[in-house]
Amino acid sequence: MSIAAVETHRWTREEYERMAEAGLFPPDRRVELVDGIVYDMTPQNSRHATAVRLVEEALRLIFPRGYDVRVQMPLTLDPDSQPEPDVAVVRGATRDFRDAHPTAAVLVVEVADASLGHDRRRKAPLYARSGVPELWIVDLRRSLVEVYREPDGAAYRSVAALGRGDSVLPSAAQGPPLPVADLLP
Repeated sequence: MSIAAVETHRWTREEYERMAEAGLFPPDRRVELVDGIVYDMTPQNSRHATAVRLVEEALRLIFPRGYDVRVQMPLTLDPDSQPEPDVAVVRGATRDFRDAHPTAAVLVVEVADASLGHDRRRKAPLYARSGVPELWIVDLRRSLVEVYREPDGAAYRSVAALGRGDSVLPSAAQGPPLPVADLLP
């Protein structure tokens, strides 16, 4: 007896947006579209929320006028993906995105605890393919910041794991490097 092949339906960004507008996702449910699949986002514990705020505050200090530091807002990266990174730094000002989400970022930061595998295996390749020049994954379990640079296809050529004693400066930023300890709760 053979088993019939079962295919997964992949959603486009336009279908996903129509589903959201139609109220198919309850308002308190956090979801995102990555490579045509709608994923439930893991609930945020207090350490995660604290790390997001610490990253946001640090990045606002070092990015000059002309950059928008966005927290947990959509990025329109391709026809099948609209992730909502914890923090994204985009060129432009807040009002530039009144009618459409940004389509590029100079830096994306994902804060990861339970979502570490998802961020590495699904979102990092998406960000690399989309040409995001720099991705940070704040690994709360190991108290590290993984810095991914030089996108090449669906991967990054440069990956470094930085601990509490290290510092990091985004490629597109100006100012002194940020102590990694300042980004961790």
